[in-house]
Amino acid sequence: MRIIRSDERGRSHYGWLDSHHTFSFAGYYAPDNKGVSVLRVINDDTVAPGTGFETHSHHDVEIISYVLEGAIEHKDSMGNVTRLTAGEFQVMTAGTGVTHSEYNPSATETLRFLQIWIWPHTKGLSPAYSERSFPDAKRQLIASPDERDGSLLINQNATLERLQLTDGDVETLQLQPGRTGMLHVVSGAVDTGEVILSPGDAVITETDGNLNISAATDTEALWFDLP
Repeated sequence: MRIIRSDERGRSHYGWLDSHHTFSFAGYYAPDNKGVSVLRVINDDTVAPGTGFETHSHHDVEIISYVLEGAIEHKDSMGNVTRLTAGEFQVMTAGTGVTHSEYNPSATETLRFLQIWIWPHTKGLSPAYSERSFPDAKRQLIASPDERDGSLLINQNATLERLQLTDGDVETLQLQPGRTGMLHVVSGAVDTGEVILSPGDAVITETDGNLNISAATDTEALWFDLP
């Protein structure tokens, strides 16, 4: 297993934005840490009230945003104008090209969200957008290539699952041969039997079989199953 600790992440601070980068991004360049499998970016972004990302472009990437605190206002060149609040997810297929902006519409509250990039299985896809809130559950499939169980569509042979565990819960994360798994801790603490993972920490495993974890306290985490 490979461990990425929260305090090992890169950081960008621009006054209005405080961002922690699990993988190389912006001014944080680590040639041996450019992502894992098709997962390229996990940024933990805190955005000051009344500020945000001006209109900018993307192409050939699947972008997943998960709002942790506050609200995010999204506008894009496909005509979508939406506002997501804490607990909601959105997926944007940039494909042949899309422009969008992301703002914190509050005058008083900060916005915190995770921005996740996954490379698609094919370039040149038609741009698309979707969003969804999910019920609280111990394990909830968030994104998949076939939209099963009400999950959001991503154009890659990968899945994203949210874990919401209470203190003492034990879970088995199955990993099929040839697959790569990554667990990112959002809050709380996870015991893998070898290490304790804290908020912002991640563990990457390519071992065939299972990753057995237990919650050392009430915990939220994201589990990526990757090719």
